[in-house]
Amino acid sequence: MSDVYSYERRQLVEYLKRAGIIRSRNVEEAFLSIPREHYVPEHLREYAYQDTPLPIGSGQTISAPHMVAIMTEELMVEPNHKILEIGTGSGYQTSILAHIVSKGCGHVYTVERIPELAQNALINISRAVPHLLKYITIHVGDGSKGLQEFAPYDRIIVTAAAPRIPEPLINQLALEGVMVIPVGNRYEQLLTIVTKDRRGDILIRQSIPCVFVPLLGEYGWRET
Repeated sequence: MSDVYSYERRQLVEYLKRAGIIRSRNVEEAFLSIPREHYVPEHLREYAYQDTPLPIGSGQTISAPHMVAIMTEELMVEPNHKILEIGTGSGYQTSILAHIVSKGCGHVYTVERIPELAQNALINISRAVPHLLKYITIHVGDGSKGLQEFAPYDRIIVTAAAPRIPEPLINQLALEGVMVIPVGNRYEQLLTIVTKDRRGDILIRQSIPCVFVPLLGEYGWRET
C-alpha cells in the first residue's frame, strides 16, 4: 500500500507543477517527502492524494494540496526562518514547513485552539516524520493572539479565515517578514499576503479567492 501512496504522491506533485502551483525546489521536495496519508483519518486515506480538503474532526479540515502549495510558495520559506503557524490542524502544513527549515537552523512554532487536534497532530508527525519533531513546537491556545513568547517571526501562516488581519500577528512579524492569511467573511475570503519592510511599514497584497474554517479567538471571529 505504501508503494501506491508513493506513486499517488508523485502524481500529485507532477500535477501541481504542471499547473504552475509548485514552482520552487524547496516546496517540491517537501511535498514529495511528507506522506499526506498519515495526516487524514484512516477511513479517508484512499482520498489522501486527491486535490481536495478533507475533514479531520472537531469541525476542522486539512486543506486541499493545491492550497497548501500556494500558501507555502507565497510564504517564500528559507531554511533559517523562524515560522509561526496559526492552526495546526492535522499537522500536515506544519510538516511541510518543518521539512524546509530542517535544512538549516529554522523552527516552526504552531498554535492550535483545539487540544484534541494538537495531540493528534503530534501523533501524526511522530508516526510520519519523527525526525522533524525537533524543528516543531506545538502550543494550545488562541492563535488570533499569536505566540508572543518566541516573536518576532520571519514568516507567519494562518490556516483559518480572519475577519481582519489580527494586530498581534502584525506586531509579531519581523522586519522584512511575510504573512499569508485568508481574510474575509465566514463564507469566502481572499488569500492576503502581508509584508513588513525593513522600516516596519506594512504592505498588503490580495491574491486568490479561498474558503477556510473561521479563525476563532479574541482577534478573530467570536464563537456562536
